[in-house]
Amino acid sequence: MSFTHVLAVAPVRDIDASVAWYERLLGRAADSRPMPGLADWHIAPYAWLQVFQAPEQAGRTLVNLVVDDLDKALADLVAREITPGPVTPGAQRVRFAAVEDPDGNRVTLIENPAS
Repeated sequence: MSFTHVLAVAPVRDIDASVAWYERLLGRAADSRPMPGLADWHIAPYAWLQVFQAPEQAGRTLVNLVVDDLDKALADLVAREITPGPVTPGAQRVRFAAVEDPDGNRVTLIENPAS
């Protein structure tokens, strides 16, 4: 079995409010809106983040995004009026901090100098 892409999906209650929040998080508009209730961001060549209207599943997702500079990424979020949680150290110089979308889906930014 071979795979070509990874699609992370964050189910949400209100697609319009959530798209606006994810636009602030990612610093740009969605790359596509292929159908009602769905927005896609192509965040790496073969990795997409999708926000999908599914009220019964909203708030149950964890998404991890690796960044080069956690401090800069967090400052960018604050400038976009998104308040991150505290920076937590991990093993071997890894650091991370999380934010939650309006439905409680957690997006964790991870700085991993070894990656």
